[in-house]
Amino acid sequence: MKKVKCKCKCCKPALVGGLVLAIVHAVWALTIAVIPKAFQDFLNWIFDIHFLVPIYQLTAFNLGKALMLTVMTFVCGYLVTWLGVALWKKVKK
Repeated sequence: MKKVKCKCKCCKPALVGGLVLAIVHAVWALTIAVIPKAFQDFLNWIFDIHFLVPIYQLTAFNLGKALMLTVMTFVCGYLVTWLGVALWKKVKK
């Protein structure tokens, strides 16, 4: 099987961008699965120190939603990073 190379050199940074966002969101989902009450208290505190009334409430953990969140953030992170790198290379020329 022949290895396909990315000619624009945007693929590796895009992979890193997608993975970073996916990992952050996977940790978010895992935190909600493991310690939802503590995380809700943390979110309420974050709102409070910004002089905001907490209006969001965490829902029960759902594995399907957690997987969808992780996959979608990877895809979006990959695409946005790829476009950003491609535009940067175009402007830099």
